[in-house]
Amino acid sequence: MNEKNNPLEETTLSTKPIYQGRVISLQLDEVRLPNGQPAIREVVKHPGAVAVLALLDDKMLVVEQYRKPLERTLMEIPAGKLEPGEDILEAAKRELEEETGYTCGSIRKISSFATAPGFCDEMMHLYVAEQLEPGQINPDEDEFIVCTAITLEEAWAYVREQRIHDAKTLAAIYAWQTYKLTGTFLP
Repeated sequence: MNEKNNPLEETTLSTKPIYQGRVISLQLDEVRLPNGQPAIREVVKHPGAVAVLALLDDKMLVVEQYRKPLERTLMEIPAGKLEPGEDILEAAKRELEEETGYTCGSIRKISSFATAPGFCDEMMHLYVAEQLEPGQINPDEDEFIVCTAITLEEAWAYVREQRIHDAKTLAAIYAWQTYKLTGTFLP
């Protein structure tokens, strides 16, 4: 659809910055709705992130870490935010190595998706990494993680137990299952 002729588009009238943090910023946008009425939109701005489905001997690498917003420990695929001006592919390799200690001989993009488009502009870029070589884990100074490898069956069991509970890891598990069934990550 041509965005210039989009009958659903909202026109931004003004933007008011509310908060600027290390990871996100928050702004209030005053918009004109398609019916001409005004509205306020709360918008979280995020630099984007990468996530890596790292496959090792028919297992997926995951990291366990405490997630303060949910007040619990989750099991997730390696992931992290993009640094300003950072190449997305290089960011995926960096996050894989920092969080798991592994480097990869092969890495390719599966897909990109919006994480929460109702209030946030974050785009997540999902990669698959194979031909892994072990190395030294190097998490961020405020990151406490445990890396392990799990089978597809274990991944689905952890989903049922809600130990795996985030969208990027669920997307990776579905992509991995699709690959195992069809030989391709996207049908």
